[in-house]
Amino acid sequence: MSAFALKVVDSVDVLEPTCCDTAASMLAIVRDGVITGEGPTTGGRVHFSRVLDADDAAWCARILTAAAVNDQPVSRAEAEALFAINEAATERSDEGRFDDLLAKAIAHHAASASGLPVPPRSVALAAETAIESWAPANARGVNTDILEWVASQMRGKRLSNRALVTMVATLVGVTALPLAQLPYMIDIGM
Repeated sequence: MSAFALKVVDSVDVLEPTCCDTAASMLAIVRDGVITGEGPTTGGRVHFSRVLDADDAAWCARILTAAAVNDQPVSRAEAEALFAINEAATERSDEGRFDDLLAKAIAHHAASASGLPVPPRSVALAAETAIESWAPANARGVNTDILEWVASQMRGKRLSNRALVTMVATLVGVTALPLAQLPYMIDIGM
């Protein structure tokens, strides 16, 4: 924990990032807590390994919307850390909050890295903000290298995040996604 400090706020240890790099490091700590069920983000509660719960999703949201990073676009390192958390969690008990946060953070990174305007993180990543209200609706203006990177992060991985898959399919095109993912994107009434 040499890259950042734990601040004590109301007798609860809170990870407070100072920049996007420390935010990515803190997200790695959340990932470690999801994997092992132990660590600073799991203290004071029962946490099973490989389970992502509402508190883990709240940690991610708190880290990503901290005052020091709120007005900066989501970085590649933060996006990669979120993909790692997504991959580490084999079970979810967060009522979809992490999936929503992941899709919005990836869209925020893709749009900003392409030079498109994005709202502050506290707006863009908020549960009550619809991703459609600010994220690009098509690939026009989105850097193809960024789209390829997002698609590569999703290839060959277990994907249960419909919001992310739908966003990527809209931006990148269905052909960039593995054929095995199509049933998750299209409800064929089976």
